[in-house]
Amino acid sequence: MAKKTVTIDPVTRIEGHGKITFQLDEQGRVTRARFHVTDFRGFEKFCEHRPFWEMPDITSRICGICPVSHMLASAKAGDAILGVHVPPAAHKLRRLIHWAQLVQSHALSFFHLSAPDLLLGMESDPQERNILGLVAKYPGVAKDGIRLRQVGQEIIRVLGGKSVHPSWAVPGGVQSPLKPEKVDSLQALVPEALEIVDRTLDLYREKIEAFSTDLEHYGDFPSLYMGLVTPDGGLEHYDGVLRVMDAGGKILEKGARPETYRNIFSEEVESWSYLKFPYYKSLGPEKGLYRVGPLARLNVCDRAGTPRADRALEEFGRWKKDGRPVSGSFHMHEARLIEILFSLEKIAETLSDPHITDTHVRSHAGVNGRAGVGVIEAPRGTLFHDYLVDEGGLVQEVNLVVASGHNNLAMNRTILQIAQAFGNGTEITEGFLNRMEHGIRIYDPCLSCSTHVVGRHGLKMEFLGPSGDLLRSFELL
Repeated sequence: MAKKTVTIDPVTRIEGHGKITFQLDEQGRVTRARFHVTDFRGFEKFCEHRPFWEMPDITSRICGICPVSHMLASAKAGDAILGVHVPPAAHKLRRLIHWAQLVQSHALSFFHLSAPDLLLGMESDPQERNILGLVAKYPGVAKDGIRLRQVGQEIIRVLGGKSVHPSWAVPGGVQSPLKPEKVDSLQALVPEALEIVDRTLDLYREKIEAFSTDLEHYGDFPSLYMGLVTPDGGLEHYDGVLRVMDAGGKILEKGARPETYRNIFSEEVESWSYLKFPYYKSLGPEKGLYRVGPLARLNVCDRAGTPRADRALEEFGRWKKDGRPVSGSFHMHEARLIEILFSLEKIAETLSDPHITDTHVRSHAGVNGRAGVGVIEAPRGTLFHDYLVDEGGLVQEVNLVVASGHNNLAMNRTILQIAQAFGNGTEITEGFLNRMEHGIRIYDPCLSCSTHVVGRHGLKMEFLGPSGDLLRSFELL
């Protein structure tokens, strides 16, 4: 058997465009697997020479699913350039909109993008394995997913003026306060949302038993984990310090300041992907692979800090092996639900604060520093915005380190593990191809703005010979 390269193009039900290739040896064994990000962002370059005050609005356009994350990270970088303290009410409102962002984004990932695989089966008919198929067979689950995302989007709309690309957070604070008459209506959204998460967690824990084989091969390997925590080790999404943990649970970075991120990790570039490959600097590219996102955040924190989420986190500990961090990336699904639970509890707590409607929500100043770093835990993981400006506030350099970049090495390791476990090189089945895609889908990568496929699978397969010549090509529906 001659060597072959199999291409999955495009990978569906993720945000953006990418493809997977894997190469087979003469015996049909998978020897290499790669996840190619075919989107070219270019945001860093065309943001140059723009006033930094515009950056929260500009960078929120990077993505239609997580615009709030970019808006907030950018505003925090602007805070550092101004050298101001954000008013307490604005600080709370920023946290509030960010938790709402986590709710809506995690709901989209779990219910719309991954639930068709989890509830209809990895090998089910691709014509039905989508959100429409989920509506037909699990209407209650589909309705819950739509409603839960609606709750998050409504809170974003009320605070930011619109649910997608709000122009609200600015350097120094936010544009407008929360109106007192809106507090009760937002509080009223939380109980129903909590009920949805509770029953979804019960359903997931029931269904996960059917995936015992998958659990072992979906990114279950030793790695490092990185995420923000509160100064005392609690679960954090908006502020805090960076913590890096190794595969055995040893803390390598206990409380690093986010602006020192360049001392913690470096990035490599490969010719076959537009997405960079970050790694933990002191260990190098091979041993320095780390993961970010829901799983990493639950691993690195000591506690959640809210009653329901703490109970769920304790239950999540059943996946630990010999007390080590949870290593299987498949468990990101459950981690997302736990983070939704935490976010809803924090939303209710914050809305109960009597100062949440204070009207002083912005500090004003000029350029007091030439550099600013903003960091936030976006739904998919740690997000950095790093700006250098001139004395007039025009941006000279921009560095955006996105969550999907942090996970790039892990995503490539995951699809190799899946391919070697489920592929035999002689028969390319629909179930095998979907498992490869689900290996990427687990990380919920945000490669540009959202692209979702419903109905037709849109899967292109190419077999290439050792010299790169095309042997055959076909599409699967």
